Amino acid sequence: MNINIDVKSNASVMSALSSPVRLQILLWLLDPRQHFPEQRDGDLVDDGVCVGFITDKVGLTQPTVSSHMKKLSECGLVTSRRIGNWMFYKPVREQLVVLGEQLATAAHAIPASRKNP
Repeated sequence: MNINIDVKSNASVMSALSSPVRLQILLWLLDPRQHFPEQRDGDLVDDGVCVGFITDKVGLTQPTVSSHMKKLSECGLVTSRRIGNWMFYKPVREQLVVLGEQLATAAHAIPASRKNP
């Protein structure tokens, strides 16, 4: 059975998620009202979370957090938007759904006899 999976794209996504810091940030962004305070500028869900709040929560420098966010953005897991002097980030849920569906399809397509050598 031939499974149509964009290996290069998925490898990029998985590489981005291989960092515990990036994975944690993405998990926070998926439920921003629970993990971040209300913002003066921009809605947490509609506009995304200010990089300053992400920096404070994760406890790293702003340039380090921006580097992590760039990696998440490059593979399509988050989008960014500038409001004033700050960047705001929100997750691209559709990208995560597609990845999950492709992995589930692949897992179910492999015969049981080949799953555990």
